[in-house]
Amino acid sequence: MTLSPVGPVSGPFAPPDRGEGDAALAAVAQELEASFLAEMLKHAGFGESRGAFGGGAGEAQFASLLRTEHARALAARGGIGLAESLVHALARVQEG
Repeated sequence: MTLSPVGPVSGPFAPPDRGEGDAALAAVAQELEASFLAEMLKHAGFGESRGAFGGGAGEAQFASLLRTEHARALAARGGIGLAESLVHALARVQEG
């Protein structure tokens, strides 16, 4: 599986095309959702050693990187809708 870097957002929660500002807003909202999902995965125990045959200190050090990349992949595919809500709410604030 290849993960793409976080960039301009397209898909169901992309705002109407009104310029670079909207694309930047959507990208930041997606990154915020990814950070939130990474914390949720951390508290759920994702990436922790599963017993005596774990990877030791190295595994513990790199588990956060794995969680972050999984969270970014989840957010890029729609996530839990947090980025979508943020984009729409902030777009309404910018309009009015």
